Amino acid sequence: MDGAALARKVRAAVAGEVAELGHVGLATVLVGEDPASQVYIGLKHKAATEAGFEPTDHRLPASTSQSELLRLVEELNGDEGVDGLLVQLPLPDHIDEGVVLRAIEPVKDVDGVHPMNAGFLALGTPTIVPATPRGCIALLDEYGVELEGARTVVIGRSNIVGKPVAQLLVQRNATVTICHSRTRDLAAHLREADVVVAAVGRPRLVKAEMVKPGAAVIDVGVNRTDDGLVGDVDPGVAEVAGLLSPVPGGVGPMTIAMLLQNTVEAARLRRNGGYPGSTP
Repeated sequence: MDGAALARKVRAAVAGEVAELGHVGLATVLVGEDPASQVYIGLKHKAATEAGFEPTDHRLPASTSQSELLRLVEELNGDEGVDGLLVQLPLPDHIDEGVVLRAIEPVKDVDGVHPMNAGFLALGTPTIVPATPRGCIALLDEYGVELEGARTVVIGRSNIVGKPVAQLLVQRNATVTICHSRTRDLAAHLREADVVVAAVGRPRLVKAEMVKPGAAVIDVGVNRTDDGLVGDVDPGVAEVAGLLSPVPGGVGPMTIAMLLQNTVEAARLRRNGGYPGSTP
């Protein structure tokens, strides 16, 4: 599954929407100097600029206090020029990530991690959905994978990938099993799965002999090893699976594309007065 090619299509569509709206502002906040986070922020800003956004980049030292960070979030919440707000994770150990993420205005939460957005998703009325899960579903749709009635296994139960992608699959009438570090006999579950989403962060965990022939396999894993960047799925799975998203070039480009799509949708929500029942 070519995530890079699909991402280009999504980004082109987003650029058209931005031109229609006239202004879309994306603000990012990075605390500290984590190298991977710096790369991710750079890629997001490059993509946002190419799509016609007006991005702003806030870089804070690792010594920034939680109260200082919260003041910046509050300021960006109130900035009418900011449609989407993203606080890059991880944060330094002395800052409570949950407190910071809950402080983001839900309609500007383009990562979809605020409890209100998570609640909408759980209730089956998704508003702003985390970008990576959304990208996974878009890839499956692009390649014509039938989800209704499909046996699906999600490996991983994180709040940003595992749980939301499972909820999206359930809403598409798939039969979903969530596996994790305490699951007994993972291979037995995988051999029954028509669709697999691996998002656990363990290099090459999923082997060819564990996968049902013809299955569609989405590899969300990004693991840095001595062999370079590898996914949660062994490349040998390609010999058995019907479809496999590569690492890199699969889910990664889709995550950025869907972040841009989320930001456009947040901009439209804000122009329409926010969420139903909220204060404009």
